[in-house]
Amino acid sequence: MTDELSSKEDDINRRIGQRVRLEREARGWSLTELAQQSGVSRAMIHKVERGESSPTAALLARLSGAFGMSMSQLIAQSEIQPGTLLRHAQQPVWQDPESGYIRRHVSPGTLPLDVVNVELPAGVTVPMAAISYFSRRQLIWVLEGALTFHEGESVYEMAAGDCLELGDPADCVFSNRSGQPCRYAVMVLKAG
Repeated sequence: MTDELSSKEDDINRRIGQRVRLEREARGWSLTELAQQSGVSRAMIHKVERGESSPTAALLARLSGAFGMSMSQLIAQSEIQPGTLLRHAQQPVWQDPESGYIRRHVSPGTLPLDVVNVELPAGVTVPMAAISYFSRRQLIWVLEGALTFHEGESVYEMAAGDCLELGDPADCVFSNRSGQPCRYAVMVLKAG
């Protein structure tokens, strides 16, 4: 990893931590209350808020779900860009330190829709708890490669071009069992 990339990751982790703290404080919650709401330990939340820990996707999904928002919203609000054009170089990018998958928030403005581009490396599996999906309608559209998606008890084998509407909140697993990277878009209709 280059020093520049490492510095950018440290910076986004610091901003994500600040956003988590702001969201928690806006609700009047203590660290203990957020820990109870999210299922994430108080000590880990404290480390994330201070920018001392690089949060995983599963951890961010639990925290954002406790706030009633999607993970992409939490990350995007860490990098708010005014205006209606969000150029590729300005789009917030976050890489999960555990799985290596990359999330790029591509939708600008204040529409009640988040569009996220995800690159899932070959052989990687990422679980997401049901709390990540409360009060949200979502689509998953496979752009390149193959994705195996588990939604509760249902399993969907998806190829490039396939699009799936998620049902009621359930524990989910995104899995790329192929030897090639998979790229897919997640479109989230924000709760009003």
